[in-house]
Amino acid sequence: MEPLELIDRLMENVSRVIVGKEEAIEYALTALLCRGHVLMEDVPGVGKTTLAASLARSLGCSFRRIQFTPDLMPSDVTGYTLVNMRTGESEFREGAVMSQILLADEINRTSPKTQSALLEAMEEGQVTVDGVTHPLPTPFLVLATQNPGDFVGTYPLPEAQMDRFFLRIALGYPTVEQEMDVLERYSGTVKPLETLQPVCTAAQVTALQEMVGTVYCSAEVRSYVAHITAATRQEPALQLGLSTRAAIALVRGAQACAMLQGRDYITPEDVQHMALPVCCHRLVLSPEARMRGITAEQVMGGVMRSTAVPVRL
Repeated sequence: MEPLELIDRLMENVSRVIVGKEEAIEYALTALLCRGHVLMEDVPGVGKTTLAASLARSLGCSFRRIQFTPDLMPSDVTGYTLVNMRTGESEFREGAVMSQILLADEINRTSPKTQSALLEAMEEGQVTVDGVTHPLPTPFLVLATQNPGDFVGTYPLPEAQMDRFFLRIALGYPTVEQEMDVLERYSGTVKPLETLQPVCTAAQVTALQEMVGTVYCSAEVRSYVAHITAATRQEPALQLGLSTRAAIALVRGAQACAMLQGRDYITPEDVQHMALPVCCHRLVLSPEARMRGITAEQVMGGVMRSTAVPVRL
């Protein structure tokens, strides 16, 4: 099966459950193709959990959900070692992270120590318990959620940990027509999620991930990304601009974006399409900008408009 046909089937399958959120589905698939992870920041009840479950079912991958609470321990995430009383041997009991698709629900409600355990697994693709390293299954995708309007009893992710997420998305409320469609689908005896069948295997996903790196990125596009990154570091409204990791992620996201469009090369439009979801959550506004109500999206938009676009590729 051709890559584009496979991706279209994935988009169509997930859209049978998630109504009117094609862009969010596309970004989630982009992160998966880039071996990145997704931070879903939105209000409760708009379909964040359903998106993760729908994607897992469509891929034919294992799926687990962790409800992050203040009493959650790192071992609940990574696993732990115990001694079998009958054999006297140590046995590893895997944690919830040993899953191909992992939903980390309300990640900002657990302690920084537990957050770090998950983020280490995301970065390294493995967990180490009592000196023994255990590789995570592939493909591996974490979809973490947090409620931007809820601050009581939360532990906000530090800037260095926010930088570990490949991109950030928000689903938002549906339109009246979309909500009517959702109500129709959920008014029967069978939930749409239960009817989904896999349209892709883990091996096919891995093959698609390998193809992303073959998309050509010209020197002009690399210069374009480097100038965008440098401009954020000089922006007065920002206390902290984009890191080198962010620049790499922007190029990688543009490669996946080009592949989703059926091209084997990046254009500046691919970079522009991925700039906001890849970059905004990595920016730290200055105190003055926060007091004036300026958002990271507004600042990033201004940077993109002021950065010269290459005309020769």
